Amino acid sequence: MNNLTTSHHGSRAASLISSGIEQVCALPGKLSGWFDRNAYGLAPIFLRLLLTYEFGEAGLEKLKGENWFADVSFPFPFNLLTADFNWTLATGLEIIAPLALILGFMTRFFSAALMVLTVVAIAVVHWPAEWHTLTELWKGYAITDQGYGNFKLPLMYFLMLATLLFSGAGRLSVDAWLHFRLCQRLEHS
Repeated sequence: MNNLTTSHHGSRAASLISSGIEQVCALPGKLSGWFDRNAYGLAPIFLRLLLTYEFGEAGLEKLKGENWFADVSFPFPFNLLTADFNWTLATGLEIIAPLALILGFMTRFFSAALMVLTVVAIAVVHWPAEWHTLTELWKGYAITDQGYGNFKLPLMYFLMLATLLFSGAGRLSVDAWLHFRLCQRLEHS
């Protein structure tokens, strides 16, 4: 009887351990499902907050500062515009777009506009003046310019903006509210 009791307790313990392992293994799937159902549409707010701060800060610096665009060469078609117009255009976009991003209003449009601004900024300010090999170019993937350019941050901003362009503003946005209202009107008509 003692062996039978020990065997019964052993199989019960093994069953509890097996059940515990199954629950632990199922946890990532359950968490992933919960995030998919409840938090998926919230993810873009973090990108919107960061990009709002970064571009807003740049816009305020330009608004308070002096135009240094006369000293740089812009790529086509911006080279057809005056330095003053380019300065006003960049400053205006860096003031208006962050306001739109924080609200999640016309997020795809303003993300695309800031992507163009970022590409121009990389070409004009952050790209290395001269490079001959990919190894030399890669040295420009840095935060500070040590003679090789410094396109790391603008490239990261570009990729964050691309994410917003492709995914939209998320649930906490004017865009989502407007979409919801439009769908309601279409259902009732």
